[in-house]
Amino acid sequence: MRHFDNLVEATQTLKKEGYVHEFTLKYNRIYCEGLKKEFIPSDFEVEEVLHFEGADSSPDTRSTLFLIKTDSNDNGTLIEEDGMYGTNNVSPQLLEKFKRHK
Repeated sequence: MRHFDNLVEATQTLKKEGYVHEFTLKYNRIYCEGLKKEFIPSDFEVEEVLHFEGADSSPDTRSTLFLIKTDSNDNGTLIEEDGMYGTNNVSPQLLEKFKRHK
C-alpha cells in the first residue's frame, strides 16, 4: 500500500507512473474529458484506492483517489469527495464497482 502526504503529491507522482488521465463519474460510467471517451464498468478496473483527510478530519475535507486501468490502457485517476456512496447520482452497477475497493 502506498502512502502519500496529500492528494496533490499523490496525483503528481501517479502521473509520472502512467496514470495520466483524469476521470469523472457519470451516472452509469466514467468519463475522460481529455480523451472524450466513456467507460462502462466492464471497460475498467480499480487498481488501488487511496484515502485522504484534511487537518480537521471533517467529512468536508475527505477525499478518495481511485487508480483506474482501462481495457484500452487509458489509465488515470478519479477523485471523489466523500458522499459518492450515499447518492442517487451514480448507478448501482457503477457504485458496486467502486465499493468493492473502498
